[in-house]
Amino acid sequence: MSQFGAPRGRTCSRSPRSRTLRSVATLTSAVLAVTVLAGCSSDGTEEAPAAAQDNAPAARDKVADGGTLRWAVDALPTTLNSFQADADGTTARIAGAVLPSLYTLDGRGRPQLNPDYLESAQVVETEPKQVVLYKLHQQAVWSDGREIGAPDFVAQWRALSGRDTAYWTARNSGYERIEKIERGKNDLEVRVTFAKPYADWQSLFTPLYPKQVMGSPNAFNDGARTTLKATAGPFLLKSIDHKSGDVTLARNPRWWGQSAKLDSLVLKAVPRADRGAALAADKLDLAEIDRSTAERITLALRDARAGRNGAQAALAHGPGSAIAPSKALKSWALAHGSDEKKAEEVQAARQTNQKAVTRYATEQDALAGFVVRKSLEPAYTQLSLNGESGALADERVRRAVARAIDRQELAESVLKPLGLPATPPGSHLALAGQAAYADSSDALGDQDTKEARALLADAGWVPGGAVKKPAGANDGTEAGSEAEKAKEENKEKAGAKADGSSTDSKKKADTASDEGLYIVGDDKPGARRALPAPVIGAAGPENGTNILTSAPAAARQSAALLARAEALDTGTGPGRAAHSVTKPDRGVAGAYAPLGTAAPVTAPEAAQVLGKDGKALSLRFVLPSGPGSEALRAVGDRIVRMLDAVGIRTQVTKVADDSFFKDHVAAGDYDLALYSWPASAFPATDARPIFAKPEPASDGSLLVEQNYSRVGTDRIDQLFDQAAGTLDEEEARDLVRQADARIWAAAGSIPLYQRPQLVAAKAEIVNAGAWGLAAPRYQDIGFKKAESSKGAERNR
Repeated sequence: MSQFGAPRGRTCSRSPRSRTLRSVATLTSAVLAVTVLAGCSSDGTEEAPAAAQDNAPAARDKVADGGTLRWAVDALPTTLNSFQADADGTTARIAGAVLPSLYTLDGRGRPQLNPDYLESAQVVETEPKQVVLYKLHQQAVWSDGREIGAPDFVAQWRALSGRDTAYWTARNSGYERIEKIERGKNDLEVRVTFAKPYADWQSLFTPLYPKQVMGSPNAFNDGARTTLKATAGPFLLKSIDHKSGDVTLARNPRWWGQSAKLDSLVLKAVPRADRGAALAADKLDLAEIDRSTAERITLALRDARAGRNGAQAALAHGPGSAIAPSKALKSWALAHGSDEKKAEEVQAARQTNQKAVTRYATEQDALAGFVVRKSLEPAYTQLSLNGESGALADERVRRAVARAIDRQELAESVLKPLGLPATPPGSHLALAGQAAYADSSDALGDQDTKEARALLADAGWVPGGAVKKPAGANDGTEAGSEAEKAKEENKEKAGAKADGSSTDSKKKADTASDEGLYIVGDDKPGARRALPAPVIGAAGPENGTNILTSAPAAARQSAALLARAEALDTGTGPGRAAHSVTKPDRGVAGAYAPLGTAAPVTAPEAAQVLGKDGKALSLRFVLPSGPGSEALRAVGDRIVRMLDAVGIRTQVTKVADDSFFKDHVAAGDYDLALYSWPASAFPATDARPIFAKPEPASDGSLLVEQNYSRVGTDRIDQLFDQAAGTLDEEEARDLVRQADARIWAAAGSIPLYQRPQLVAAKAEIVNAGAWGLAAPRYQDIGFKKAESSKGAERNR
C-alpha cells in the first residue's frame, strides 16, 4: 500500500472508488437499501435538489440515429480499472458507458435499479444472516457472448474483499462483509450472503467487471489498465490513441437494451484552459467549461441575436474594446513617426493586437453555435482546517474560524453571477435532494464575529498576546535584542530615503522573491516567512486527534456545542423532539464560551493581531496557483478578509496545481485549504474514510485515510458503523444525520457551496449537458432530428 510522505501525518492511498456521484479529482478530480424512499428534510418535508438538470431532454424518437459526438475529458485514463487508486474521472466515464451498472442515480441522486441488467434485487433473508437475491436480465451478455452471471460476481468479490493482498485495490468497503456468493435456482440468479448486515449493499458490483479482469491479480493489477477483455454496455471500447488523445467508444452490436443513438462517442483529452479555443475550432461538441468560457459563449449568443458579427463583437467587448480613439491615434502616429526603432516596435505591437482581434472575432462567430447548460455538480467545496497540530489543534480556534466565515456570502460570490441557487450546503454527507440530506449546520452556528472573538479569547488568543512573554522568559535580553533590531531598521530606512534608486531596485527584487506568498495585514510581504511554533492548546472531549489534553475550560465551552449535535442523537439531548418540528436557533452569542468571557468589541482592538505567549495567531492558507483556479483563489481572498476581521492573520501560499493536493493537502502541509469532495448516494460507506478518526502509527505519525483535516472522534466512527450495519433505512438516515451534526461540531471542515456545473454543448445536442445529481444515460445521447424533413438523420 503506497503512502504519501507526510511531514505532519501520514495518509493512506485508499481513496473512495468511483461509485460516487461523479469521480472528482479532489480539487480542485474525483469521483450507487432495501427500498428507496424520497429524500426528506429534518421537518419531514421533501427536499428538492438545489438546482434542476439542464441537459435538453428529448424523447428517443426525436433523436437522430447515427453520428459521432466529441466530448472533452481532462486527460486520458491512467487505468480502466475503477477499483484502482489512480482511477479518475475519465475511468468512471468509460466504465459508465461500457460496463454494467446495477444501480444508477436519478435526478435526486438516489440509487435506482437498472432494468437493463436486473429484473429484481432484494433482501430475501435477514436472519440468521442478510441474503440479497439478484435476478439478472435474461439477455444480459458480455461482448464476447458469455452470459453475465455468478462467476463474475464471485471474481469481483474475491478481488475486492481484501483477503488476497496480491490485488492492488483502492479499498474494499462492503465487499469485506460478504461471506459467500452462490448460484441461485438458475444461471440468472445470484445469492449473496453477508457475514454481517450491510445497509449499502446496492453500492456493490457497480461497475461490474467480467471475471477475465477480476479473476487473477495479474489481470486486475495490470491487464485492465489499458484494455478490457470484455464489456457489456450500450458502447464498447474501440481504441485509445495516446498520440491524438482520443478514446473512441463504438455502439455495441450485442447490446440487448435500447440501442445507442450515436454511432460513436469520442472522449478527447483537452485541458480546461484550452476548451474555449477547441470549441471555437470545431474540435469538440460537448465540454465542461469554466466561467470565463461560459461568459464568452453567452456574449456570442447575445451578439448573434442582436445581429452583431464577430468583428463588431471584438470592438465591443474583445481585445479591440480596450483601444480608445486617442490611444489608437497615438499608436498610428508612433508607427509612422521619424523614430524608426520606436516605429518598428509599435508596428509589431499593432500587428499582434490585430491578430488577437481577428482571432477573437472568428472564435465568437463559432461560439454562437453553442449553448451553456448549467446546474450544480454533485460535489461541494469546503474549507479544510488541519487540526493535527498548531493553533487549529484547539477545537475552539477551529470553531472561531468557522464562526468568522460568512458561508452565504461566499456561495453567492461564486453562484449568483451564474444564475444558480446560492444556498450553502447544510450537510457534509449528502446534498439537497438526497435521502440522507438534512441541514445540521446549526450544530456549529452561523457567522458571528462576536462569538468568534469570544472563542479565541477563551483559547488564550488575545490582542497584544503576540508581544507578551510567558512566565520565566528573559524579557530584558529579548527587549534589548528587539531594541537593537529596531535601531538597525531605522538606520536602513534612513539610508533608503537617501538612495532612492537603490531602494527601488531592492523593492523589485523583494517583490519577485515573494511572489505567491504574502501575509495579510503585513506591509512587508515575506518578512515573516517562518510559521510560529506550534501552540498546543486545550481541547474538548470531541477532539479526536489524541494530541491535546482536555482542560476544564475547553470542556465547559464544548458542552453547549455538543448538546446541539446530541439533540440529533438517538435517545439523547433534551431538544430532540422539538428539533424534528422546528429548527433550533442559529447560534447564541456566548453559547460556546464560558459565561463572562470578554470579546474584543472596539475597532482599534479588533484591528490588533491576536497572540498567545508571545506568538501571533497566523494560519498558513495554501491555494492552487494554476490558470483554472481563479475562482478558488477569489473565494480564498474573501476568507482571508473575514478572518482578518476577527484578528486572525493569514499567510497565503500559492502552489502549483499538480502539487497542491498531493504535496500539501494529503501530506498535511497546510493549516487552511480549499478543495472539493464528491457527494455519494451511500454516505455511510463512502464518507466514513473522509471523516474517520486518524489512528496513530508506530512512528508517531497519523494514518488518516482521506481525513485530510485530521479531525475525528470515536463517536463519529461509531455512528458511521451503525448506519452501515442497519437494514432499517429510516434508522440509517438518522444515524448519518447524527454523524453529520458531530462533524459540524468538530469543525474540521466547513462546506461552503455546491460547485457550479457549466457545460458547453452544440445547440442540436440532446439528452446531454449538466446532469446535476443524475448519472448520464449514454444510449440516449445524440443529435436532435431535423424538423424540416421527416425522419431525417444527421450525417457527420
